[in-house]
Amino acid sequence: MDITNLPEDLFENNYTDTSDLQIANYEAYKLVSKNKINLNKNVFSFLLDGQKDIHFSNDIVSIDDTQSLLLASGNFLTTEIVGANSYSCLLFFFSQKNINDFLLKYGHLFNPNDLNKSAASSPYFLMEKDNFIIHFINSIQQIYGLNQTISQKILELKFEEIMLYLADKYGQSFFVYLHSLLINERELSFKMVIEKNLYTSLNIDEVAFLCNMSLSTFKRKFLQLYQESPGKWFQLKRLNKAKKLLLNNEATPSEIYMDFGYDSLSNFSTAFKNEFGYSPKNMMKT
Repeated sequence: MDITNLPEDLFENNYTDTSDLQIANYEAYKLVSKNKINLNKNVFSFLLDGQKDIHFSNDIVSIDDTQSLLLASGNFLTTEIVGANSYSCLLFFFSQKNINDFLLKYGHLFNPNDLNKSAASSPYFLMEKDNFIIHFINSIQQIYGLNQTISQKILELKFEEIMLYLADKYGQSFFVYLHSLLINERELSFKMVIEKNLYTSLNIDEVAFLCNMSLSTFKRKFLQLYQESPGKWFQLKRLNKAKKLLLNNEATPSEIYMDFGYDSLSNFSTAFKNEFGYSPKNMMKT
């Protein structure tokens, strides 16, 4: 099954990633089942006709044309069910920067203490399509229909308009959700640095530097996400990787100890024996 990349594929050859805010109309005239979506921006999905079922990694949501969704960037499967005439929706894409700018400007409206009350982050925020949202959709369609483009300045105003309305309607829960999106991005960035440097010779202090954190902050963040100290976690991962290489006779201990962050063969051998009960050299003979 092909993967649909959004918003890129909606604009075909005319797509540029220089704009944080983008509008697109989407229509389908037959059932589309479990389409793989790679959403590279957050999006307001204002359903106009039909029904949408979305399968996330840990959740499923179904909406009809009386509802709308705010979807966080990520991967999911979507099934589009044609309504009376077609399946159609208006998509309003926005970036993490747009969320950050909004929270910087209006963050005083919410209580930071409520972050402690937030449940596990969700890939979506469900909205009832009330009269205000219907009017909002119509206003965008009227502007967009004039020449198929809307200036960034107008989009910024429309984005602020819908965000302020949702903040007023849903209160603290909406601000908590927005904050969770930024937290998720930082956690993803943090984990990417960890994964990319898992099997390198970098020590913990150097990995912390790449994460733009002090060593103490890095250790606290690591413990929060991985439920283990970084030193122990990295050592076990690296020793298991080394064990696999030695077991398959792909390398000798003297060839790989520096690659896994050990300054001497002796230190590598000691750590290996403490973990597995035998020296790396003896394991190669088995």
